[in-house]
Order: sequence, then C-alpha cells, then structure tokens
Amino acid sequence: MDPVTQGALGAILPQSIRTKWLRNHKHHVALAGFLGMVGGMSADLDVFISSDTDPLFFLKYHRQFTHSLIFIPFGGLVVALLMHWALGQRCHLRFFQTVLLCSLGYATHALLDTTTSYGTMLLWPFIETRYSLNIISIVDPLFTIPLLLAAAISAIYSKPNIARIGLAWVLIYLFAGFVQHQGALQIAKNLAISRGHLPLRFEIKPSFGNILVWKSVYQANDKFFIDAMRVGIAPQVYEGSSVSKLNPTNDFPWLIPHSQQAQDIGRFDHFSDGFSALDPENPNRIIDVRYSFVPNEISPLFSIELEPSADLTRHVHYNTERKQAYKKLGQLWDMLFE
Repeated sequence: MDPVTQGALGAILPQSIRTKWLRNHKHHVALAGFLGMVGGMSADLDVFISSDTDPLFFLKYHRQFTHSLIFIPFGGLVVALLMHWALGQRCHLRFFQTVLLCSLGYATHALLDTTTSYGTMLLWPFIETRYSLNIISIVDPLFTIPLLLAAAISAIYSKPNIARIGLAWVLIYLFAGFVQHQGALQIAKNLAISRGHLPLRFEIKPSFGNILVWKSVYQANDKFFIDAMRVGIAPQVYEGSSVSKLNPTNDFPWLIPHSQQAQDIGRFDHFSDGFSALDPENPNRIIDVRYSFVPNEISPLFSIELEPSADLTRHVHYNTERKQAYKKLGQLWDMLFE
C-alpha cells in the first residue's frame, strides 16, 4: 500500500486505545498516533535493500522479512529505540509504552499489504509464499481519505472513538472489496465459459484507485486472456486480448541456458507467479501480464529486457513504465463512469 495509507492506519490503531500514560492527557492520542504512524511506515524501508549491479535484487527482499508476522516485535522494537530517544522519553513515556505504540503501528503494515496484489511473505522464514488477497488497489483515495481524516480528527481533539470509527471504515471497505472481488471472479468465469475455455487459473485484481473496475487474467492452455469488468448494479465486461505464456526455449533460441540473463528470467517468472509473457511490442522484453494501468490492456507497468549480445555474466535490464501509464487515466475514467 502507499506510504500515506500505511502511516494513517498505523496511527489509527494505537490512537484507538484509551490509556492515560501522559501527564498532559490532552496530547496522548496525538503522540500515540505519531508513534504508530512511524511504525506503520517503517516496514517499507526494505526498498533501500538494492544492488548497483543486480537490478532484480530488490524483488527478493521487498515485502519479505520486514513484512513477516514473526518480525513485528523486532520491527516495533527497532522503531521504538529511535522514537523513545527522540520523543517518547521527552513526553514521559516509559520505554515499554513506546515499544507497544510503535509495534501496534508496525503490525498493521504487513496485514494491509496482504490485502493488495503484490504479495507479502507473512510466514517468512518458515514459508516463502507471497500471500495476496487482491481486494484493494495499492492506491485508493476512497479508502485513504476517510482514514486520514479519522486519524487527524482523533489527534486534534484527543478522541479515541474517532480512531475507532476509522478502524470500522477499514473493515467495511475491505469487506466491500472482498465482495466486489467475488463478483468479478464470477463474471470472469462466465466469460471464459462463453469462449469455450477451461482456465487453469484466474488472477482477479482491482484496477488503479478503485474497487469498481477489475482486471481479470486467466490461463487457458498456453495463453493468457486479459479482460476487465465493472462490478455492481450494472455489470459491464470490457474484453481485452490474449498473449502466449512465456516459453524461454522457444522465445529466446539464442539464449545460453546457464547465463545470468537466463537465471534472471527464472527469478522474474518466480516473482510473477508464472504470469510472464513476451511484450507484443518488443520481442526482447518480458512482462508480468497481471499489471497494467488500463485493466483490459497488455501494457506493462514494469518489465525486464534482454540483450542478445550480452556476455554470460550480464544481468537483464529492469524497466518501469509508470509515467506512460498515467497518460491513460482517461481510459480508466471512462470505464468507471460511462
């Protein structure tokens, strides 16, 4: 989830606890919210784990150990060590109180990330599966704005009940996302049946910034079929296109099997959960078909690109296409409101 939402949810949980630890009780909720906010945002510091020589190195560690349930006490403790020195002791908090507030905020991070589509290693190091519910977009203003307002009002007026209303909004919205996800899945299944397909698997995820329009990707034989659907009172299907599943042997006959680029293909395909394909517009580029700004298009948000002339130790190139994606906002807007 985006840092603003992570910080707001991290603030809301400790704010909702009614305690009287401070000499000046008026500012307790604000302090609890601030410590929780810092804790709630801290798990994403794993984005700084990167390599100057290996462009895919960060894929291994983002949403890995810092997002594991078993790491929550350690993450909360590390944040508290800094925040107690900077703020907690100045406000006459005991160290265990600072640890608790920071840990509550930290605990919300991985759980919220699991509701999105990227995948979170909740059970690392015991199980390295990336869990993903796909019920909310990584950026969703309708989810975030009420959460921010609840955190701010709770802090300003020292009202834990307002924070609890914010928590209730989180649960209501996520439940609505779950219901919408199930509706989109049923539409996708009916669409596949109408085409005479027997899908091997489905991937259903919300489009950018909303839970009304959904992206559907399903695999039938050796092809991925990409579509979109609006779920609600007046359901609508926006049929897309299809692309062949990646087959490195056939797609890159020139590739040396044990080269670094061949290993990088395997790493990217593992991260993509097997939803990898060649970019229709570039025969040397591999994309993750699960992600696009316009949900019924094969238009990647990120990709890797190979060089036929690269030596055996050369890594692939990692590309992002987010600037180009934002230019297509009008197409998504039309799906939402036509």
